Amino acid sequence: MPAAGAPSIEVRLASPRGFCAGVDRAIQMVERALAKYGAPIYVRHEIVHNRTVVERLAALGAVFVEDVADCPADRPLLFSAHGAPKAAFEAAERRGIFHLDATCPLVTKVHNEAERHHAEGRHVLLIGHAGHPEVLGALGRLPEGAMSLIQTVGDARDFRWDGVTPLAFVTQTTLSVDEAAEISGVLKARFADLVGPVKEDICYATTNRQEAVKQLADGCDLVLVVGSKTSSNSVRLVEVAARSGAKNARLIDGAEDIDWTWLKDKAVVGLTAGASAPESLVQKVLDAIAARYELLVREVAPMRENISFKLPRILAE
Repeated sequence: MPAAGAPSIEVRLASPRGFCAGVDRAIQMVERALAKYGAPIYVRHEIVHNRTVVERLAALGAVFVEDVADCPADRPLLFSAHGAPKAAFEAAERRGIFHLDATCPLVTKVHNEAERHHAEGRHVLLIGHAGHPEVLGALGRLPEGAMSLIQTVGDARDFRWDGVTPLAFVTQTTLSVDEAAEISGVLKARFADLVGPVKEDICYATTNRQEAVKQLADGCDLVLVVGSKTSSNSVRLVEVAARSGAKNARLIDGAEDIDWTWLKDKAVVGLTAGASAPESLVQKVLDAIAARYELLVREVAPMRENISFKLPRILAE
């Protein structure tokens, strides 16, 4: 409870927020693998991009590595929700490592699209951010030179093409919806026969969370986004909030990262969480604010989600 006479503050709570179906599935896979096979199990890359989640799973016996070469051959290996290049799977198979694929099904959809376009003779343009694990995984699904990375509108304008090879494009699933639309719009204007996804590549969770932030941001003195710096979809939420009318927007891993001067003399604060951030972190932020302010919480709920992805049969049994 705040002290008597504490100032009041309104928190606009975004809905949906937090875990998406792909993240929930990946975390469950690590937990069930630990229960079935015992510790340690190995995970190539962070299973999802959230410090709290990774630290909790590490305490249970998950070992996170960046290279399959760092995994012993006699322990299970999981590939993270972001996907991985074919070479990583092939390295595990050569060494006889039992492995499970926790790649989000919506990321797998992008991989399948890219492979289909390549098989049909098209050069594939990937709209995404260099260095992100999802992008590295997608680039690694095709032979070198079969895919070109387009990061910006400038890249889309400057891309050089032989004028003969047909083109197609796919996108990283966690981009800004508006930014991706702008980039793809430039490409479509330049290349009339460009083939795009049958259904939008940016995942439902990214789209829904960005739409919720757009609806709450206007009139907010500050929007807090709970999520780690390595989380692409969380970083995009900060950008969307700033573009949608919030006077300020900040990315925090949790309540401990709040600089309380940010809230001084503020009347309205927005709060959301990236798709890899657990709801418990959101609740801790609310509790921390409630300890200092008379708190009014208003949920901004443009839509509800009821999507889930099945676990592999070997872990569902």
